[in-house]
Amino acid sequence: MKITRRDILKLGAGAAASALAGAAQSAAELTTRPIPSSGERLPVVGIGTNRYGTGPEAEIAPLRETLKTFAAAGGKLIDTAPLYRNSELVLGQLIAELGIRKQLFLATKVYTDGRKAGIEEMNASFKRLRTDRIDLIQVHSLSDTTTQLATMREGKAAGRYRYVGVTTSRDSQYDEMEAVLTKEKLDFVQVDYSIENRTAAERILPLALERGVAVLVNLPFGRARLFSAVRGKPLPAWAAEFDCQSWAQFFLKYVIGHLAVTCAIPGTRRPAHVVDNLGAARGRLPDQALRGKMEQFFDAL
Repeated sequence: MKITRRDILKLGAGAAASALAGAAQSAAELTTRPIPSSGERLPVVGIGTNRYGTGPEAEIAPLRETLKTFAAAGGKLIDTAPLYRNSELVLGQLIAELGIRKQLFLATKVYTDGRKAGIEEMNASFKRLRTDRIDLIQVHSLSDTTTQLATMREGKAAGRYRYVGVTTSRDSQYDEMEAVLTKEKLDFVQVDYSIENRTAAERILPLALERGVAVLVNLPFGRARLFSAVRGKPLPAWAAEFDCQSWAQFFLKYVIGHLAVTCAIPGTRRPAHVVDNLGAARGRLPDQALRGKMEQFFDAL
């Protein structure tokens, strides 16, 4: 049976919790990929938190349930940043309340110039996230990359960080990203990539694969543009060939079907979306031929 993202949302939080029971049972079935620099494996779908912010309990409660659902279903990687309003603060609070820190792989960023300012921002992230160890620290949008990477490596050597990386979300930075990937020894790179926005597959993903660098993908839904493009349209019947049951899974399976991609991090604020998105990490993934068919289908919309 094919279901849409709208169908899942209509179920509400209660039904999402029921769906979670099945999701938790099959958590071991989540597709994982190794981090090339260590061999540690991560589920191929995580969570982005750009729109997490402080507010009344009515706004925080769905975020709490989202994180609870994610952890119970076997999800691990959560990506945040000081630039994402109060995202770090909210995550620190909710993760502590839920007692799930040990289950998660926390990634954050630094977005500033200068060594002193970078150290101050990184230290503040530990306090906001209420943790003494951050799994991945990233230079946000290649901001003062050389300076910040040097500080991050010091923190990694001291055991404060496990991995270091750099990020971008626009192809205007790809020249610089390629230079950094070629020059620096990195654990991770984060880049924008979707079925609509495929430039990264031509330039960044092959280089990351060659250099042995893990890839996180932001904006896999193209800031929701992809859902607008398929609104009211049924999934193609051949989507069943890669166990796809929703448009969200269609778009995510396209992204994680690329072997260079370690984990896609769609922005996720609702428990029902967790269940739907993690469904993309289960079952078969499209091979190169099917991914080409997906591109042709989307381009013809």
